[in-house]
Amino acid sequence: MSTVLQPAFDAAAFKTTTRAQWQAAAEAWHRWGPFLGDWLGEATETMFDLARIGPGSRVLDIAAGAGEQSISAARRVGESGHVLATDIAPALLERAAADARTAGLSNLETRELDGEALDTLPAGSFDAAISRVGLIYFPDQQRALAGMCRALRPGGRVAAIVYSTPERNAFFSIPVKIIRERAKLPPPLPGQPGPFSLGAEGVLEAAFAKAGLRNIEVRKVPSPVKLPSAAECVRFERESFGALHQMMVALSEAERAQAWQAIEEALRAFETGDGFVGPCEMLVGVGTV
Repeated sequence: MSTVLQPAFDAAAFKTTTRAQWQAAAEAWHRWGPFLGDWLGEATETMFDLARIGPGSRVLDIAAGAGEQSISAARRVGESGHVLATDIAPALLERAAADARTAGLSNLETRELDGEALDTLPAGSFDAAISRVGLIYFPDQQRALAGMCRALRPGGRVAAIVYSTPERNAFFSIPVKIIRERAKLPPPLPGQPGPFSLGAEGVLEAAFAKAGLRNIEVRKVPSPVKLPSAAECVRFERESFGALHQMMVALSEAERAQAWQAIEEALRAFETGDGFVGPCEMLVGVGTV
């Protein structure tokens, strides 16, 4: 009896596609920066606190995107500190660097760098390594964590923000479910990254422990997505969420339009008299080297 082998997840192809999508979405992601700061502000400040980022700290930001949180970190560490914002997509980093210049921050540096290839950084040169909604999309999360740990001084801290479970993040999981059904996608392949890859109970803690981190703590931070309407939430996701576009690759333009319409109709369940309030819960994890 022959066995049908499931194809392996192609990490290299995934990264190539991801980089291209973020290059294309850089302008939109940057434009949504003020909203991101409001939406993820509490989780971000919690991450900074747990990582013990303060005046004089040297901070490594992995998958920094357009740098909204990098700039917040730069303000927190002050002139005596330093923030290195890294990302796989240089178009995002260009916007982070421009915003830092506009804000008069000379302590923020940007560098195009794969979060799984941090060996070019001097060992032991940072006090904290942070990643806001980035680690979940790394095909080799352990390699990324190992690189962060190597870059930290003894006693340095790794801190990350990730989504918790699909059930607590309906603003995102409903679109994922609708697209998966319409695109007839099979279950995720072994090793395939995704928005909820570190969200189940104990998974983030286990990943940190496997990487050799100590004194691990994970906090749940309610982070409701507040926008004027479900249509505006769909616009945000359509312009900014590369993971959803990757899932739609096999659909025609008409089928994609129909999927987005179905998503908007489903998300209207979260419209209130005060606008759209989409359920979202973040986990903020920290561990010490």
